Amino acid sequence: MKNLFKIFSLVLLFGFISTACEDSTTEMETYSSIYELTASDPDLSNLKAAIDKAGLASTLNQSGNFTVFAPSNAAFSQFLSANGFASLNDVPTAALKEILLNHVLGTKMMASQVATGYVSTMAKGSASSTRNLSMFVNTASGVKLNGVSTVTQTDLMATNGVIHKVDKVIGLPTVVTHVLANPNFSTLVSALTRNDMPDFVGILGGSTGSPFTVFAPNNAAFGSLLTEINLPGLASIPTVTLENALKYHVVAGANVASTDIMNNMNVTTFQGGTFTVTTTGGVKITDANNRMSNVIATDVQCSNGIIHVLDKVLLP
Repeated sequence: MKNLFKIFSLVLLFGFISTACEDSTTEMETYSSIYELTASDPDLSNLKAAIDKAGLASTLNQSGNFTVFAPSNAAFSQFLSANGFASLNDVPTAALKEILLNHVLGTKMMASQVATGYVSTMAKGSASSTRNLSMFVNTASGVKLNGVSTVTQTDLMATNGVIHKVDKVIGLPTVVTHVLANPNFSTLVSALTRNDMPDFVGILGGSTGSPFTVFAPNNAAFGSLLTEINLPGLASIPTVTLENALKYHVVAGANVASTDIMNNMNVTTFQGGTFTVTTTGGVKITDANNRMSNVIATDVQCSNGIIHVLDKVLLP
């Protein structure tokens, strides 16, 4: 009988210890909100101050599923210096708010879910008051965002999402930002920056004439063009031909999203010529030479315009 009592007592003791351990584990796994995490991390003190100044504390403290790419203190110092600000207080509040929102996704994305491609941030640029800005994620070597900021630490868990630390502040992306960031546009970049071309980088990276709608040929499209016109490389395309072709892919003064495109739409380009867009069986563009290009990706939203991707170079 005594032995039975001892066994029963040991069972109770082990049960108590097990329960205590489970309670301890539960307590250890209790997370803070994203805002609270920035307040408790010394390396995110500048981010916390920026969040306070921009009035985003309540947003990042509320329930939800957010992903925040959090710039370190060093990243903020570099941002202030590069933009001529003596301190965070000198940054216009409205601009700061949009910059911060450009680091926030409205969905929770763990490191294991990150893949090369576009995601939408919670920021908006001057091109559209309703469309959120796109972010290009490149996982070819680590994780790089919009071609400028690298993820340095991942999966800092919060009650309302997750934080990934980054080494640069991610500015609002222009058309140029997104063209430079995506390696599928490397030939387009070479064309736009050829020595005999106008300052396309200055034009498409600025506000004059914006918003821009850019129908951007990918690398394969340029390869097909060179085969079609029987030239060995981009450098062999005559200056006037290349300049007119590049301008022919740009519409100035309009942020034309895919939802704005209508069947048999005639579009006047920056070059002055026109092309026709059809939507039957997918979005297609017929250029002035009756050549057809497929729109293979749409709605890369930039702060000063929008990009749609083509599988063939258009010719005016």
